[in-house]
Amino acid sequence: MLRQTAVFILIVAAASQAVSGANNGLRVSGTQILDAQGNAFVMRGINYAHSWFKDDAEKSIPAIARTGVNVVRIVLSNGETYYKDDAATVQRLLDLCRQNHLVAMLEVHDATGSDDVSALNRAADYWISLADTLQGLEDRVIINVANEWHGSSGKAEEWASAYRSVLPRLRSAGLKHLIVVDAAGWGQDAAVIAQKGRSVFEADPDRNTIFSIHMYEVAGKDEATVKQHIDNSLAIGVPLIIGEFSDAQTGKPVDYKTIMSYCNERSVGWLAWSWYGNNADTANMDLATGPAGELTKLGKEIVSGTHGIRLTASPVSISW
Repeated sequence: MLRQTAVFILIVAAASQAVSGANNGLRVSGTQILDAQGNAFVMRGINYAHSWFKDDAEKSIPAIARTGVNVVRIVLSNGETYYKDDAATVQRLLDLCRQNHLVAMLEVHDATGSDDVSALNRAADYWISLADTLQGLEDRVIINVANEWHGSSGKAEEWASAYRSVLPRLRSAGLKHLIVVDAAGWGQDAAVIAQKGRSVFEADPDRNTIFSIHMYEVAGKDEATVKQHIDNSLAIGVPLIIGEFSDAQTGKPVDYKTIMSYCNERSVGWLAWSWYGNNADTANMDLATGPAGELTKLGKEIVSGTHGIRLTASPVSISW
């Protein structure tokens, strides 16, 4: 009897350790994201365009952290379009995020707008090449596979099929992080999530994938559209974030106030685009005047408005 009891205890302990090991990082639970301590993690963040401003991270990341965000989305390059961010560069960025208590969402920007499956696979190759740098940081690093891959709209199965093939590759390489998949149509064809998102989620062996809509003049054009996309996406039973949004896109208005308020109501994460450095025709999107500059009018609203960062962001509950 004592021997059987001892064996039972060992089995239970081993099972407990296995569950604990699986839960050491950010993870999906229904439509929620949970942190390593099992607390709900609702993203409130800002995009940082590192690939075009590679020398200012030491200024930009601490300044972004001072706004009260709990996550920063960092633009990286695999060398296809922009100068490649190697492992040493990524490590430096992760060190800055750790020092400033920020979860890092990393994204590859080179495949933006492409329908080419090989471009998506090259983005996956980049993450696999960084496995040694990223492993062990599952509680503070999120992998956004490819920014706005699949520029075409209305081709949900084409978008889904490609991601169904890529996600197992990432898991087989030992990348156990929370994964973000952008909607098709430059991130704005939110219908693909409602139509085929569940099949993408179930293709992830770890079931630890979430979806992202970029809400600009199409997906975020008015209150009804914003709410419909959020509701329809959540209806598949998987977490959603708004990975990019602003107040207008090349002069076309975006209902950013509804995005912020409805995300708060539905416990949906969001990340505003972007810290600074946008082109002249999208300068309205700048949240700050420089790497460590003053907040713009929009920046002040995103940070301190009624549904802004300071009033709605909670830190991730991990030990830094």
